[in-house]
Amino acid sequence: MDELRFDAGRICLDLLATAHPVERLDAVAPLCAWIRGCGLVPAGTPLTHADPSWPPAFRELRRNTGRLVHGWLARNDTGSYDPALARVNDAARAAPPTPRAVRGEDGGLVRELAGPPACAALLAAVARDAVELLTDPVARGGLRQCAGDNCPIVYVDMSRGRRRRWCSSEVCGNRERVARHRRRAALASRP
Repeated sequence: MDELRFDAGRICLDLLATAHPVERLDAVAPLCAWIRGCGLVPAGTPLTHADPSWPPAFRELRRNTGRLVHGWLARNDTGSYDPALARVNDAARAAPPTPRAVRGEDGGLVRELAGPPACAALLAAVARDAVELLTDPVARGGLRQCAGDNCPIVYVDMSRGRRRRWCSSEVCGNRERVARHRRRAALASRP
């Protein structure tokens, strides 16, 4: 199960998910796949200029964002996260990629970038998403950690009634249902 996931509800949280269950941002190609998959760039945007310095930069932003998100979830904001906060704020300062509307093949308007996105611009877009999430009381109030066994995924609960328990009903939810079924079956088979 090494597929990239985009079900956390925010780009910055999807970035956090790239470390579980294995590191997915260990090379340029998977990072570019993640950048495209999460919608940081329009489909078909060439990222041939991406170089080996990009994955470590995204991993650093992931680490700092994770410290802030997990610190908030633990309600443990003692100021020890200030270095992480400073790094996320620094990343957010750069200008994000500049979108523009152009005519598509069918004549309708489509989004493309004004030029090849720099690493700092892409990092800025993710960092700004983290800043918005962590400073918006409503969005921040929806932050949840998956209730699945050993799953560190954090997501925004946008479900009706805010009762979502798992990062993914198909992944962790299914594991929980299977485990519950096995426990019931084991109890029923006992004399």
